[in-house]
Amino acid sequence: MELNFIDSSNLVGFSSSFSKSNFNVIVPLNPSKTSKFPSHFLVRMGKKNSNNNNIETSKGFHQKEYSKGNLSRILRTEAAVKGIEKKANSQKFTNLSPKAVLEALDDSIANNQWESSLKKFELLRRQQWYEPRTQTYAKLLTMLGKCRQPRVASLLFERMLSEGLKPTIYVYTSLVGAYGLGGLFDEAFQTIDEMKSVSNCKPNIYTYSIVINCCMKLRRFDLIDGILGEMSYLGIGCSTVTYNTIIDGYGKAEMFELMENTLTDMVESGRCLPDVFTLNSVVWAYGNVERIEEMERWYDEFQHMGVSPDIKTFNILIKSYGKAGMHEKMASVMEFMEKRFFSPTIVTYNVVIDIFGKAKNIEKMEYFFLTMKYKGVKPNSITYSSLVSAYSKAGLITKKIGTVIKQIENSDVVLDTPFFNCVISAFGQARELSKMEEMYLKMIENKCTPDHITFSTMIQAYHSLGMVEAAQELEMKALETKNSLVSLSRTRAQTRV
Repeated sequence: MELNFIDSSNLVGFSSSFSKSNFNVIVPLNPSKTSKFPSHFLVRMGKKNSNNNNIETSKGFHQKEYSKGNLSRILRTEAAVKGIEKKANSQKFTNLSPKAVLEALDDSIANNQWESSLKKFELLRRQQWYEPRTQTYAKLLTMLGKCRQPRVASLLFERMLSEGLKPTIYVYTSLVGAYGLGGLFDEAFQTIDEMKSVSNCKPNIYTYSIVINCCMKLRRFDLIDGILGEMSYLGIGCSTVTYNTIIDGYGKAEMFELMENTLTDMVESGRCLPDVFTLNSVVWAYGNVERIEEMERWYDEFQHMGVSPDIKTFNILIKSYGKAGMHEKMASVMEFMEKRFFSPTIVTYNVVIDIFGKAKNIEKMEYFFLTMKYKGVKPNSITYSSLVSAYSKAGLITKKIGTVIKQIENSDVVLDTPFFNCVISAFGQARELSKMEEMYLKMIENKCTPDHITFSTMIQAYHSLGMVEAAQELEMKALETKNSLVSLSRTRAQTRV
């Protein structure tokens, strides 16, 4: 089966601007193909999408320009935030600027820095002007859930109660999410039961969508039917977000029958219409396991329903075709994107570079790397990791990796642990232990924490050269690091709240 991209000359109502994209008029070239969904549903979907034809879906980066005054304000804000970070460990600051303290706290929460957030929250509580607010607790609880710190979230909830605050539905839902993402589903369901007995805090669709999302992320599919049954008993219907969460979860778990059944339920509900998130979840699910025919069939099916693809859809198609070794189809998607003025993003280029790198097609990989730089798309740590991995597999470590590292040193790219693991692995496989150890030291200098992959890679390299003593010494260091991190995490969890 072919994905049918219609020629641009047959499309109308499209802006030629790179900052705008309108895909609501894309249809398969084979209009005689019938859809599995009822025609009245497709008409309704078409009407819904036609109302959004003139919505601007993206903004060009160059449309946003900061004046000197705005830049100065941003720099002052950043300086104030850094100043608050230095004062968070001191007990003597009790009358700091409210704006600076709250912005510093919000910054840590936004970056999911849970320990830093709790330190700044304690600083906030010491201020003379401090007044407890449930909104602050809700944001902290949500962040702790993302950081998989359910026990800390429980202690924080108790702290909130001790300050005389009554939980709101948002606080309860944030606590449910923290328990769920931490795998404490008994506590999550107990909290939902408690909500039922509190006026103005009855669990709603948002609450249940959160706990369903937790189940999907932790693959507790055995709990889904029970949750949906309870929702039905309480008269709470699924929302589009709920359906999308379930569809995405089943798709990632390769439970395709359940995924399609849920999509059918979504359509037949008459209340919730599939959208681009639904499309991307289904297309990704089949493309990820190289079931290309099903992926193309469902792409066309969503076209019949009037659901328009976005840049993420095309990135998924490119990666799926590349993974299946179908480079010609991958190129056709990129060509279509260019015709329709969908500018490739950093994700697009990273996908293509990784695909050609794994295929050991160094020439094309380097072509797209140079193209992205020419187009003004800045390479990131993932880009460079793909280059290093490809050069390593092609036996070009000595010739190429040094150049890559020099490029990075002359840029402001923020490196991370996976990048250093990639470089350490490359030098380890090439038996260049001095350079491997040098990159390990650079990793520490860049404040990137070595993980089990770092240590296992280096240990394997030492063993391969018969350096048993060095391998054993590193094994001890890895164990000490793991134990110290666990101990430190427990201590901080007990003292921060």
